[in-house]
Amino acid sequence: MEPASQFGEDSWSRFHRWSPPVLLALGIVLCVGTASMVMTPAEWIPVSVLTVAAAALEVWWWRTGPGTGSVYYILRTVIAFALSWFNPFFAIYALVGYFDAPWLITERWARLGLLATAVTMAGSQSGGLPPSDSMQWTVFGLLFVLNAVISMVMYRIGERDLRRTEERIEAIAELERMNTRLEQALSENRALHAQLVQHAREAGIDDERRRLAAEIHDTLAQSLTGIITQLQAAGDAEDPDAARRHVTVAANLARRSLGDARRSVQNLAPEILEHDTLESVLAESVDRWSVEHGIRTDFTVTGDSEPLHDDIAVTLLRITQEALANVAKHASAHRVGVTVSYMGDEVSVDIRDDGLGFDPAAVSADGFGMRGMRSRVARVAGVMDVESEIGAGTAVSVRVPQVRAGSVS
Repeated sequence: MEPASQFGEDSWSRFHRWSPPVLLALGIVLCVGTASMVMTPAEWIPVSVLTVAAAALEVWWWRTGPGTGSVYYILRTVIAFALSWFNPFFAIYALVGYFDAPWLITERWARLGLLATAVTMAGSQSGGLPPSDSMQWTVFGLLFVLNAVISMVMYRIGERDLRRTEERIEAIAELERMNTRLEQALSENRALHAQLVQHAREAGIDDERRRLAAEIHDTLAQSLTGIITQLQAAGDAEDPDAARRHVTVAANLARRSLGDARRSVQNLAPEILEHDTLESVLAESVDRWSVEHGIRTDFTVTGDSEPLHDDIAVTLLRITQEALANVAKHASAHRVGVTVSYMGDEVSVDIRDDGLGFDPAAVSADGFGMRGMRSRVARVAGVMDVESEIGAGTAVSVRVPQVRAGSVS
């Protein structure tokens, strides 16, 4: 196995990889430079053998990698101690044992490794091993305690930092897992919304037929009945002025019925949204309604608008038209506000007026007004809230999922 694949390329991995052979080479240089002062000619042979053994150990470690870390650490510590016995300057090779004990061996044995390294370092700092007299033994003991305490303190600090690093890594990993689960949940939620819209499309045909039947009954049929009644009265009237009045009333009823018929036809035509955005179609519809009824109407859009799925857009358009129709019929309002709000996962339409108001509890399930509007909203997994008070106007708020165009085939 190549070294580059055994170790990560971060700074600590490079340090663990290169420091032992570099420090061994530095120890050899210091040994050669100080041999005449601290070594006898007879000691050159074991030092040479140990040096070759240390070099061979580094090559072996370079090839085998972290899987043999414990064996490598023990052998290196023993060789470094032996070299320092002959020449104290070789303690520089033992120094690396302070840094890689937690990395190479288990926590239980790492402390023993640090103490063994402290023995070698204290022996070198006190003038070499073995101590020659009681004074040197005392100095060696004090230096050993100092090295041991420093190494243990540094070990605890490193252990704490390592634990914090592992906790941060685990926290980041858990956050990534949570983000993944959240993305999956959001994806599933979008799929569920898309399925609800699809079901709404399939169920909407029958609902639309029932709505049209009710609307024809409530508007066109009643108007036609009124027209027939007025025309019959005009035919029976002997006074020409009375007959003209009946004809005039019938004509007005016919005009109103024509407007109702046109509105029903417009409601049946979702294709008006195929080439335009919801807010532009709503703005045009609101302006037309304002002109027809002579009521000041303000139209506002908030948020970043996006193309909506046809069923969502048509639902909001028809809800707005029905709410405005209710205002025209019942509210006697002087001012109306219509607001479209894009809120990321939802889109809402709010219709507020300053009219007469009503008791929502008394009409929430009556006729094809509020009940029909709530039914439309429910079919696309939306929510409709109605706030009203007699004499204080009415506010209708509709919130539906912001299913974008093309979400459902």
